[in-house]
Amino acid sequence: MRPGSVLLTAITGLIWGVTAMVVIGVTLTLITGEVALPQATAAAVAGSLSSLIFVWRQSSTASGGLPAWALSASILFLVLMAATFAAPFGLPLNKEPVWQGLALIAFIFGVTSANHLSLSGASLGAMTRYEREVVYICIAKGIGFVLFTIVVALPFYVMVMTSLKSQQTLLANPLDLSIDFSQGLYGLFRSYVELFTEFNFGRYLLVSTFVSIATVVLTLAFSVPGAYAVSRLRFPGQAFLARSVLLIYMVPAIVLVIPLYAVFSQLGLRNTLTGLLIVYPATTIPVALYMLQGYFRGLPSELEEAGLMDGLSRIGVILKITLPLSLPALASVSLYVFMIAWNEFLFAFMFLDDPDIFTLSRGVVSLNSSEVPRQHLMAGAVIATVPVLFIFLWFERFLVQGLTAGSVKG
Repeated sequence: MRPGSVLLTAITGLIWGVTAMVVIGVTLTLITGEVALPQATAAAVAGSLSSLIFVWRQSSTASGGLPAWALSASILFLVLMAATFAAPFGLPLNKEPVWQGLALIAFIFGVTSANHLSLSGASLGAMTRYEREVVYICIAKGIGFVLFTIVVALPFYVMVMTSLKSQQTLLANPLDLSIDFSQGLYGLFRSYVELFTEFNFGRYLLVSTFVSIATVVLTLAFSVPGAYAVSRLRFPGQAFLARSVLLIYMVPAIVLVIPLYAVFSQLGLRNTLTGLLIVYPATTIPVALYMLQGYFRGLPSELEEAGLMDGLSRIGVILKITLPLSLPALASVSLYVFMIAWNEFLFAFMFLDDPDIFTLSRGVVSLNSSEVPRQHLMAGAVIATVPVLFIFLWFERFLVQGLTAGSVKG
């Protein structure tokens, strides 16, 4: 038995115990509204002993008995309950017993699983450098995953829960983010109903949908022939154009918006959707062209040459050969452009003054006043976020495939 190996194993269990206790305790507070006091010290002790038992059991040559994970989970439960006097989250057992039970199960499962992933194959004897590095990497990956999940999920959870509250509840306790089912289905979604009946959010959705789809169509109409020309045709300045197509992104949008505001005001394009449909494609065409040219370069040129020999024009080759083979890239570019247009705020905020043509992001900002309750603002943010979130999840495979296409050739 090496002291260094024992110490590393104990520290691993300590880290997972404290991390799981804090995260689950805070989550319990958010869900129930009861202020939990996670017992981090007890969780550290229980996690350390659990990890030591796990490694000892999996390296033991004795047969029979509980598996390593089961024995580890049992020790974790017993030590935690004994050290906290059966109150691992600092709450009496009669307060939210169901949620406390689920939280305890989540804690045991989380720590046991983390120990299994981090210490699988380890032993309390001599650990090689490779084995130690595997433990370090597993800990770093686990902590990073937890932090990333919190950063992504916590704001969205707060946003959704706040949108389901009534004004009286928010004034009484702004930190209570539990769900109150006693107010009924209409009471829960009252903010959403009022957004569409009193704040014209249905029109904002239609305007944003129109602008986003139109931006996608205009972007593809210009970027497809541009990307094909750069990747397939030979002309003076081709290499320079291919390398400099993204130079527009070196200029911050805040620098462009002021001169564009002055020019559009003089041309009568400010406070019109036409102005947005000029600016949005201008900012999305370069990145779409850059993405598509890499994909086009990866396609076999022999197929297009065969089409030309069979009498197809260059446009016919693009329409009948190149584009059908490029559907994953086109889908990823369309999704990327749609998300940019849907979420864009700066130009919409500067150019649009008429509420009848507000985009969704501009409409959400218009709610940010002392006259509009906070739950309505959060409900508007949810409405602006959820559609593009579902679209992204649905087309994620196309996005990944399109972004990685052409990474070897071209």
